[in-house]
Amino acid sequence: MNSIKVGVFVFLDVEVLDFAGPYEVFTTASRVHSRMHPTAPPPFEVFTIAQDTQPIKARAGLAVLADYTIASHPPIDLLIVPGGVVTEELNKPAIIAWLAATAARMQITASVCTGAFLLAKAGLLDNKRVTTHWEDIADLRRDFPALQVIDSARWVDEGGIVTSGGISAGIDMSLHLVERLGGRELALRTARQMDYRWEENG
Repeated sequence: MNSIKVGVFVFLDVEVLDFAGPYEVFTTASRVHSRMHPTAPPPFEVFTIAQDTQPIKARAGLAVLADYTIASHPPIDLLIVPGGVVTEELNKPAIIAWLAATAARMQITASVCTGAFLLAKAGLLDNKRVTTHWEDIADLRRDFPALQVIDSARWVDEGGIVTSGGISAGIDMSLHLVERLGGRELALRTARQMDYRWEENG
């Protein structure tokens, strides 16, 4: 089985745990898997992607240098789009076009928190059940009336599109995706390794 390529998009004022939580889940899952199956390839290969090669400042000032750019990244099977302050990203045609084109070629596109606004702007969430941070539910409904916005879920799985609530909910969603793609045992062992109380029900 080939490793699933997980691309994590990062941008100015991205919420730190929105991208670092899923990054930790998938890299930990690969580490745990290597203990279970020492000769097997890792189930996930994880890398970060930004618009260009310049370092970015995440929310609260954490400096981040992405592995690849939107023009140079390797093929992706699973794209994670975190949230944060997304106003500037929503007004970048190149980013919205990249999201739409990339999602069309992938197995799964997932958002954390206000990353749902970026997927919605790219036309990826129309007529789908979705969620976001509780504080942004009303704005998502107002700005994108074609969405079926759920306000009481940690995550919502619509097959090729998966969205989660805010910040820590992205960890729960990512563990759900580990279970979906790598099996329940791997997900449970990953949560245990992270010392994390996984809320399994979306």
